[in-house]
Amino acid sequence: MKPRKLYSSALSRALTRALSSSTATTTPSQCGSAFPLKTVTVANFEPSLAELRHHVRSSDFVAIDLEMTGVTSSPWRESFEFDRSDVRYLKIRDSASRFAVVQFGVCPFRWDSSNQSFVAYPYNFFVFPRQELAGLGPCNEFLCQTTSINFLAKYQFDFNAFIHEGISYLSREQEREAIKSLNSVHDSECSYISKLNDVRDLPSVNMADILFTERMKNKFSEWRDGLSQEQSQPDLIQGTRKDSKQRFEVIFFKKHPALKLDGFTSRQLKLIQLVIKKHFKDLSYINVNNAGSSSQQIVVYTDSEEELNLLLKEVKEESLRAKKMKIQAAVGFRHVIDLLSSEQKLIVGHNCFLDTAHVYNKFIGPLPGTLEEFVASVNKCFPHIVDTKLLMNADNMLQARMKKSRKSLGSAFSVFCPQIAAGSKSNELVSPSYVKIDVEVDDSRSSSWNPGGKHEAGYDAFMTGCIFAQLCSDLGVDFKLHESLKLASNDKLQKYINHLYLSWMHGDIIDLSTGDKVANSSPSYSPKSRYPNILFENIVIIWGFPSNVKSSDVRECISKVFGLTSVVSVYQLDATAVFVQFSKTELVSDFLLLKENLERSNGPISVLHPLSKLLDGGNTCAANYDTYKEICSSPLSEDLFADQANAVSVTPKTKLIEFKVALGSEEHENPIVQDNVTDVAMNFVEKIKPNSIDQLRNVQSTGHASSFEIEDSGVAEANL
Repeated sequence: MKPRKLYSSALSRALTRALSSSTATTTPSQCGSAFPLKTVTVANFEPSLAELRHHVRSSDFVAIDLEMTGVTSSPWRESFEFDRSDVRYLKIRDSASRFAVVQFGVCPFRWDSSNQSFVAYPYNFFVFPRQELAGLGPCNEFLCQTTSINFLAKYQFDFNAFIHEGISYLSREQEREAIKSLNSVHDSECSYISKLNDVRDLPSVNMADILFTERMKNKFSEWRDGLSQEQSQPDLIQGTRKDSKQRFEVIFFKKHPALKLDGFTSRQLKLIQLVIKKHFKDLSYINVNNAGSSSQQIVVYTDSEEELNLLLKEVKEESLRAKKMKIQAAVGFRHVIDLLSSEQKLIVGHNCFLDTAHVYNKFIGPLPGTLEEFVASVNKCFPHIVDTKLLMNADNMLQARMKKSRKSLGSAFSVFCPQIAAGSKSNELVSPSYVKIDVEVDDSRSSSWNPGGKHEAGYDAFMTGCIFAQLCSDLGVDFKLHESLKLASNDKLQKYINHLYLSWMHGDIIDLSTGDKVANSSPSYSPKSRYPNILFENIVIIWGFPSNVKSSDVRECISKVFGLTSVVSVYQLDATAVFVQFSKTELVSDFLLLKENLERSNGPISVLHPLSKLLDGGNTCAANYDTYKEICSSPLSEDLFADQANAVSVTPKTKLIEFKVALGSEEHENPIVQDNVTDVAMNFVEKIKPNSIDQLRNVQSTGHASSFEIEDSGVAEANL
C-alpha cells in the first residue's frame, strides 16, 4: 500500500482512532509497568538534555532506537535479492527522506565497577518536524504507511504527545542555510533602524493624506520642542479624533527619548516616514522586530549624526544576536545528535543502517547520492557504530541460541537477556553468566521492574544496549578487568565495529570505515537466497507488459528465442515488471536490440514471433541494470514500477542507442554480435516466408526498420 501524506483522509481516520484511544489510555511506562523511563517532550527538554549530557560523557556506550512513520514508499522499493549494494542504498535513502521519526530512544550505559554491573539511563524523546523558523523553505512534509501507524497505535503510541509536544529540530544543513540567509538579508530588511534614505513620495496624495501629514508634522514638532524646552510630557498622546486607536506612547529607547506608534495603517506609517525625512533632521523612524514579538514602530530623537550612527549600530547588532539565538533555539533535538557525535562514544543499534540514514537525513543534511559518499560522511560524524544483529551471528554458539527464535529485537532480548526481560521475576533466573543491568532515572536506581513497553523507542534502546552488553560478555570481553572499558577499541570487538547490514535478509554488510562491501564471516550464516549467482551485468529489467503475463511466461518467451539455457533466472518485481538474468552478458544487448527491431516492425509476421506475448500492447520496455538504478534514484515514487519509469521519463530507446554505440566500438573484435539478431530473424522468416529473405537483408544493409526484423527461437537454440 502506498504511503500517504500526513493530511490524507486515510491517515486522518487512523490518527483519530489512535488519538482517541491515547487520551483514555496512558503509555505502558505510565500505567503501572513501573519500568523506569524518562519521557522527554518540549516541556522538559532543556533540563533533560543537561542530564543526558552528563550521562553520555560518563558512559561506555550509548544505545539508540528510532520509531518511524513508515519504511517503504512503494512496493517495488522493498529490498530485493536482485538489488545491488548501490541500489539498496538508494532505496534506504528514499525511505529515510520520505518518512518521519516520531520517537528517538537514547540509552547511555555506564559500567559500575563497585557493583559489577552496568547502569542504564533510558530516555524516550518525542520528536516532530515542526517548522520553527519562517522563510526556511516550504513546510515539512512526510509520508505515513497505514500499516506502520496501526502498528504504533497497537502498542499505545501517544500521537498527541508526538504532534503537540514533540521536540522540533533543524539539521546542520538547515542551520547553515538559516545563518547564511540571515547574514545576507540582515542589512537590507526592515528589522532595524532606517535612515529613510530610500523613502519616496507616494504616487498620489489625496486630501485625507494631506490633513494627516499636517497633523503628524504638528505632533512631532510639539513633542520635539517640548524635549528641547525640558517640558514634562504625558505618557500618552492621543491620535486623531476619528480613530482613537491611533496613539503615541512616550518611551525611552536605548536611553533616547522616543515615541512608540500604535494603531496606524501601513500607508499612514509611510506618510509619517515622509514627514520625518522632509522636516526633522534630529528624528529617526525605527522599525524593530524583537524576537518572539511583532514589530515595533518607533520615532527616536538624537542630538547628532554620530549619536544616531552609534544607535543604529547597537540596534543592528542586537537584532542579529536575537535572530541567531532564535536559530539556535530552533536546533532543538539536534543538540542530542551533536552530543553523541562530539563525544564520539560507541553507538549501538539493532539492524541499524536505516536508523543511521534517518539520523543523517534529519539532523545532518540531505542524504548523499551514492553509498560511498554517505559512508564517508557518516563515519566523520559517528566514527564508532556497532550492530547487535551482526554480533548475534558472530560465532556458532550465538547463532545456535537464536536458531529457533525470530530475529526481532524482542526475541533477541528474551534469548540473550532472559533475567532482564522477565522483569520483576528475574530473581528466579539469575545466573553468573548474565550481565547485571541496573536502571537509573532522576537519581533513582532500580534493579527490578515489570517489563517495559516494546516498540517504545526508549525501551527498545534499553533492550538493544542490554543485548550488546551480554553479547560482549559472551564474546569474551571481561568488564571486571577495566575501570574504563573503551569498547570501541577492544580487540574482541574490532572486527565488528562499523560493520552494518545493508540488508539483513541478503547478508550484505558494509564497512563504514572504508566503504567496502564485507564478506559475511559468520561461521554458519547463510542468507536466504533463491538466486546464489547473481551477475548484475547479465540482467535486463522488463516492465510495462500485460499483467496476465507471469514470470514463467517471460522465461518461456525468451528461451524460445535465445535457447533453453539462455535464461538463468526470472525475478518478479511487481505485476508488470521482472528482472531477467541471462547466462551470457552479450545476450543483454542481443535481447534489447531484438526488442527494438520487433517494435519497429508493423507487419503480420511480427505477431507470430515468440516474444509477441511479452510485447503485446506496445507498452513493454526493457533496459539494463544501470537504468534500474537510475529509476531507483528518482525522488518520485509510484506504486507500479512501470508507472515510476514513465514518471521518471526514462527513454529505453536512448539506452538502446548506448548499447549500439558500445557494440559498434567493439565490432572489430566480435563482428557477429550485431548480426545475431539478423541471423535469427532471417532463419525464422525462412521458415515462414522464404521469399522475404532478400528483403530482410536489404533492410539490415540500409539500416531501415521493416516488418521482417524478427527472430525465431529454434535457430537461437540450435546456435547454443
